[in-house]
Amino acid sequence: MLDFSIMADALPKLLKGAGMTGRLSILILLLGMMLAVPLAYARNAKSVWLHGPASIYILVIRGIPSLLQVFIVYYGLGQFGFVRNSVLWPIFRDPFWCVIIALGLNSAAYTAEIVAGALRQVPKGLVEAAQALGLSWLQTQRKVTIPLAVRAALPAYENEIILTIKATSLASTITLLDLTGAARLEVSNTFAPYEVFLTAGAIYFSITTSLSWLLRRLEVRLSADHRNEERSVKEFQPVLPGVPDH
Repeated sequence: MLDFSIMADALPKLLKGAGMTGRLSILILLLGMMLAVPLAYARNAKSVWLHGPASIYILVIRGIPSLLQVFIVYYGLGQFGFVRNSVLWPIFRDPFWCVIIALGLNSAAYTAEIVAGALRQVPKGLVEAAQALGLSWLQTQRKVTIPLAVRAALPAYENEIILTIKATSLASTITLLDLTGAARLEVSNTFAPYEVFLTAGAIYFSITTSLSWLLRRLEVRLSADHRNEERSVKEFQPVLPGVPDH
């Protein structure tokens, strides 16, 4: 039988750990996206000097387990004297920032592949039409390519967000009290792993399910806006003489 009193007592402590999980997830996703966008453009570049390094980075990072990447950043970099003597050492000795760096680099590789694929889905005819209208490359990206790529990338990026939230549980392996870390600590105090981990799992489920619902609503909204834009273009498109109106 479940002891609901243990679950009720553990809930406030687990929710505090969930706050740490939320902070980690936001910073990891921000770092991942900041690195992923230039990586995605490099991945799609014709120049081998851009395409090659970006492809190798994505291949290597995606081929190494996330836990090993956390250990390499947290335990490995401290083995080098130039790192310990640098101005970056206060960052690399802090488990909070090590998790953000390790999982941010990991997220960047997966997100870059998502964004690169979405960019390739943008019809070349639209890009050529924008350039024919006199738009610069930057204006074309901002007004045509990026909005269309965002719509195409959102379903896959939703999975990356959910996976990143769950991957923050690795922070507990290097002493951080995220949701999983708080659950492990509470288990050592109560000797009730079933009740505590079940409560932690319910919190994870609530977070990921709520986010998934919000992101799907956003996807539906963007799709509806896109259909309205296409309808408006068709309504106001002039019909040339002698050309049948389909």
